[in-house]
Amino acid sequence: MSTTTTPRTRHTPRRDSSPGSRATVTTLLALSAVYFLFPLWWLLVSATKPFGRQFSGNGLWFDGFGLFGNIARLGEQDGGIFWRWMLNSLLYCGAGALLGTLFSALAGYALAKFDFPGRGALFGLVLAAVLVPKVLFTLPLYLMFSGVHLIDNPLAVLLPSVVSPFGVYLARVFAAQTIPDEVLEAGRIDGAGELRIFRSLGVRMMLPALVTIFLFQFVEIWNNYLLPAMVLGDDRLQPVTVGLVGWNASHVAVPPPLVVIGSLVSVLPLLVAFLALQRFWRAGMTAGAVK
Repeated sequence: MSTTTTPRTRHTPRRDSSPGSRATVTTLLALSAVYFLFPLWWLLVSATKPFGRQFSGNGLWFDGFGLFGNIARLGEQDGGIFWRWMLNSLLYCGAGALLGTLFSALAGYALAKFDFPGRGALFGLVLAAVLVPKVLFTLPLYLMFSGVHLIDNPLAVLLPSVVSPFGVYLARVFAAQTIPDEVLEAGRIDGAGELRIFRSLGVRMMLPALVTIFLFQFVEIWNNYLLPAMVLGDDRLQPVTVGLVGWNASHVAVPPPLVVIGSLVSVLPLLVAFLALQRFWRAGMTAGAVK
């Protein structure tokens, strides 16, 4: 009796990528990093130079250190209105991002976990709103606020900022993937109401997405320029973006170095927000991919 043996096939480990492709990807990433970080580097170097030397010498390297004196001079310009602008921006962004995140969470949770007539059409409308640039709404919003006498009123900036179609979309997708229906049913069996279930269970499970929505809203409101410039004519109510553009337009009344120094200071809250919330941001963006 003879036996036949089947030769074993030797599997060689597959190489995911060649050294050339890795080098190409690394080079492209490095060039992208340089492209995006170059303006921030120039801003940092220029703002730390002694006052009056921002546009002289080597623009890409430090030449003395006068940052603290520059910031003091920045606070003295026009009676310290720059810090009023910074406070206005923080108030607009903080309140708008908090309310926008709350409304996005409620709408996204309802679209994901409740079955009601027109849910698909409503979600399609949200997706369509995501694709429409917000700048197109600026003139209609100005005309509407002018009709209800909200010009030169902080509500003209705050009310549009609490609506975020992208936040609703992100909350809906995250809620559908991370909140099991069995957990909600268990809460209903225990006698909890829908609002309590959302507050006690849904919010905790959606926390990474909610922090992500808050961060996106905060940055979007902070960088918004056109709408505040149109609806806020009072200098004391303007955010820092509008104020700095006004300073830049008046080269005689305001020295140009102050605009550079103010631009660096205005970037710091965004950097702090990213550094403080980046771990939640990463979790919120990748959780749906690993479900």
